[in-house]
Amino acid sequence: MLFIYNLIVQLAGFLLHIVALFSPKMKLFVEGRKTVYTTLQSKINSEDKTIWFHAASLGEYEQGLPVIEKIKEKFPSHKIVVTFFSPSGYEVRKNNTVADVTVYLPLDTKNNAQQFLKLVRPEMVFFIKYEYWPNYLNELKKQNIKTYLISGVFREKQAFFKWYGGFYRNALQSFDYFFVQNENSKKLLQSIGFTNVKISGDTRFDRVVSILERDNSIDFIAQFKNNSSTTLRVTTIVIGSSWPKDESLLVNYINQSSNEVKFIIAPHNIKPEQIQELKNSITKKSLLFSEKSNKNLSEYNVFIIDTIGILTKIYSYADIAYVGGGFGNPGVHNILEPATFGVPIVIGPNFSHFAEATALVNMTGCVSISNQKELDEIFDNLIQNPDERFEKGHICNTFVNMNKGATNIILKHIS
Repeated sequence: MLFIYNLIVQLAGFLLHIVALFSPKMKLFVEGRKTVYTTLQSKINSEDKTIWFHAASLGEYEQGLPVIEKIKEKFPSHKIVVTFFSPSGYEVRKNNTVADVTVYLPLDTKNNAQQFLKLVRPEMVFFIKYEYWPNYLNELKKQNIKTYLISGVFREKQAFFKWYGGFYRNALQSFDYFFVQNENSKKLLQSIGFTNVKISGDTRFDRVVSILERDNSIDFIAQFKNNSSTTLRVTTIVIGSSWPKDESLLVNYINQSSNEVKFIIAPHNIKPEQIQELKNSITKKSLLFSEKSNKNLSEYNVFIIDTIGILTKIYSYADIAYVGGGFGNPGVHNILEPATFGVPIVIGPNFSHFAEATALVNMTGCVSISNQKELDEIFDNLIQNPDERFEKGHICNTFVNMNKGATNIILKHIS
């Protein structure tokens, strides 16, 4: 089975080089891996002690960040190495300040795993949420390097729990300990013989709670919200990580809304042509972030954020939040960021794979909509009823605070 797996990885690597000729994202994926070893050689000396964290993409990095920060505090003499599999994670966080070295993870071949570990020589390794690369895990086990899974989630449909999943179950033997998010994940691991497992919860809650401790003010967002030309109480709806399917409904609502409502839209995709198409579809007075210089922002009804990295802070200005992705696959994006600010949340129908979204929908702090009529009704209701906004927002904030603490559980065990 390992032979077949390695053959597939080699074939995939060859095909990715061809796809990279036509896909900018795949070009980043391929080109970014060409300098990994030279980067490691230049930044890690033979006497350095290191700790390695691996994240599939941006969401997993943000999820693991509280643990990375605490480990850095606990082991100040160690260098922190962070790897990403996806360009959507690496390209956004390649210049992060918490890690000493940030690189792509080379493809999972035996030679790559041996070469990577020879250069990094980690004392501890943390995989965040998922990504179980057999060759890397086998080498970690051979070298007796302590390896942990944090914020893990397991589901019955995964190969580990099928009759044909022996190869993948063997890979899990490399982990010294599993820190999982829920009881179901613990039971699934126990069903295949793993007792080295603890329910720690989701470190994302610690991440979003820490957001409240920093300065979240943004001058130009405050200027946009301020409407000195009217005495009306303006309600601000922040639309985060929206996709075209979300926007088709949202734009209809925006175009018929009153001037008592302002909208900030931070689309998931900020390609210029798609941003311009979005702007052209809006009949209200709208402005792009890239065009804001020398403008009186308070005169506009819609502010489109065609940049990345500031959405979390923007949520602090929201009276209502709409989080996109819920009309696509795998589903809704991160709702915990607006939740931590005590903001009522509206999402699309596809959220069942996300425990926090399911919980908040059941608790009524978050509302799921499936069509234009439902979107119009919930927005109108929340705009017209400040008390209901407060109640739903309070549910969201309380939920986040009740679920924090996963990082401390992990650090206590490691200690």
